[in-house]
Amino acid sequence: MPVIQCNGADLYYEEQGEGPPIVFLHGGFAGLRYFEPQVVGLSEDFRTVALDFRGHGRSEKTETGHTLPQHARDLRAFLEQLNLTDVAVVGWSMGALVSWEYVDQFGTDGIRALVDIDMEPSPFQREDYEFGTYTIEGMREALDGIQSNPLELTDESIEALLKDPPSRELRNMMFDEETRTPPSVQGSMLLGLMRDYRDVLPNIDVPTLVCAGADEKWRGVANVKYAAELIPDARFELFEESGHCITVEEPERFNQVLTEFLDSI
Repeated sequence: MPVIQCNGADLYYEEQGEGPPIVFLHGGFAGLRYFEPQVVGLSEDFRTVALDFRGHGRSEKTETGHTLPQHARDLRAFLEQLNLTDVAVVGWSMGALVSWEYVDQFGTDGIRALVDIDMEPSPFQREDYEFGTYTIEGMREALDGIQSNPLELTDESIEALLKDPPSRELRNMMFDEETRTPPSVQGSMLLGLMRDYRDVLPNIDVPTLVCAGADEKWRGVANVKYAAELIPDARFELFEESGHCITVEEPERFNQVLTEFLDSI
């Protein structure tokens, strides 16, 4: 079981292959198994690496540090300890926020490219911002659900995350990954989504690909596309047969799009 300590937390990771490195960052309450089709499928041409954030998956369930800034610091330590440079960082959902927080703290030195999978500049609705998934009332309801009936909330969220009803295998994987994150960590990370990266995205100076699922039930394509509009020269790709979980809903097409993007830069 490959584990590396970053800032006092033991982080689980998996890697395969050789070549230009790609690091995959999963979403909130999720884990690296959402990237299994990429870690395996792209390993013939790339060094594919995925990690579980602290509090998630098979990583240590620490009492503190469940914030986007800490995840970015953990990522920094992770890259340094594995001697990963000239890296393509692929962030799905909250993982994209972590990649933007990383850029805000450390810049893009050592980063070859960024990929945003289905994330908007700020998930929280604001008076001067027409996008945003969460309202204050929505946050309250989600926090209540996390504390009162987390398993039921997880089961309901699986349906909302996907375009089509999942196979039993996919449902089991998603349920297993999401229930590995304790409710206390889920609540902390949910509140952390209130951060706003609209002032960070225009400063990204590496090639960036933004991907959106066409059948996103709770975020909306326009929300994700706005991120591409803020990032200089970003490329936008729409996945017609996906909801929020593009990497497991259209894995072959996503792998092709990602490979073509990285080969072009």
